[in-house]
Amino acid sequence: MRALVIETVIGFFAFDENGEVIDKELFVNRPESIVDALEKVGKGLLVQELTSLISRIALKGFDIFDFEGKNPADAVQRDLGFSVEVVGPTETGKKLRTDLPKVATELRYVDDEAALRELSRKVSTVISRVAVKEAAHRRDILLIQAIHAIDELDGSLNIFSTRVREWYGYHFPELSNLIEKHDTFLRLVNLLGARQNFTLANLKEMDIPESRSRIIADNVSSSMGADFDEDDIETIRDLSASIMELYKARRKLDGYVDKLMGEVAPNIKMLAGSSLGARLISLAGGLESISRMPASTIQILGAEKALFRSMKTGALPPKHGAIFQHQDIHQALRWQRGKIARALSGKIAIAARVDAFKGKFMGERLKMELDARLKEIKAKYPHPPIQEKTVERRAERRTPNGRRGGGRRSRR
Repeated sequence: MRALVIETVIGFFAFDENGEVIDKELFVNRPESIVDALEKVGKGLLVQELTSLISRIALKGFDIFDFEGKNPADAVQRDLGFSVEVVGPTETGKKLRTDLPKVATELRYVDDEAALRELSRKVSTVISRVAVKEAAHRRDILLIQAIHAIDELDGSLNIFSTRVREWYGYHFPELSNLIEKHDTFLRLVNLLGARQNFTLANLKEMDIPESRSRIIADNVSSSMGADFDEDDIETIRDLSASIMELYKARRKLDGYVDKLMGEVAPNIKMLAGSSLGARLISLAGGLESISRMPASTIQILGAEKALFRSMKTGALPPKHGAIFQHQDIHQALRWQRGKIARALSGKIAIAARVDAFKGKFMGERLKMELDARLKEIKAKYPHPPIQEKTVERRAERRTPNGRRGGGRRSRR
């Protein structure tokens, strides 16, 4: 015979095929006890109340049990060995929950309907509090916050560094063109100050290559910059020192992300690296979210605007998003990038599932398989497709006024 088992906030109810109550098992009337039982059921664990109910009605000849949820059904099948079926929301369950205040009062589980509503409110509050606490323990959330902090620091560092370049450029404008990296520029300004201190000996001590040091030193005497007072130089040096502290914080965050990726997603780290892997997790909204994504979605994470634009205008869709930062993609030939992006995103999708569900480390094997696929792509597609060459030739044959050159002239 078949029985339907319904889970409620006050306990479990069993119904026969005619919708009549066979038996019931109620929770202890304390919010903490109810929350503990509901949490265990939600995690697919067997609770004492459900075990007692199933054992009793099995003695009455019921051997197949229907459940509205998958987790309690799996627990009964796994731990008690009964046949189960997940039937989803039922009319019997809806009616029971609608009449639950009246049923709980008749069973003297609560004094009145208002008491059940208060109990339900307390249970919901405790469940929400536990959920927030568990979410705070998720390490991937810390990873997302670290990536956001790095992005905001990068934006601020770029603004402040550009400001120092423009400011110091009034004194030594040639230096900005000779030193590309912001952190190196700030270090030189902070430690050397006035342009007359940019001597060959001082620059060598600052680990600047000799050839570049000579060029900088030669530009000092012929500089078009204005002379600054000591107070002007000191102000710029102080600002440079403050910005250098932000660069130091940026490097610490990089180290933190690298360490955290080793704990949270070691397989993704092996394939994509710490920075890109963390960014993909952040774009996806968490490790669990990216583990549920197909490889095609992972491939275009970060390129949503381009995707929506292509859907709206009919333009070609993007072949890659943030994953383009991977050196195997951005260093590849143009016509190979889409294929490499697909291969990489496929392996990352597997790695994300392993990391999210705490599987064994398989990053090295995935990396070897990816490297083999990349070699195959590069060997198979050394030249651009024929249609791309045709398009390029047609573009080259067009004259500035938009007409093709070299063709037959039309008769007048």
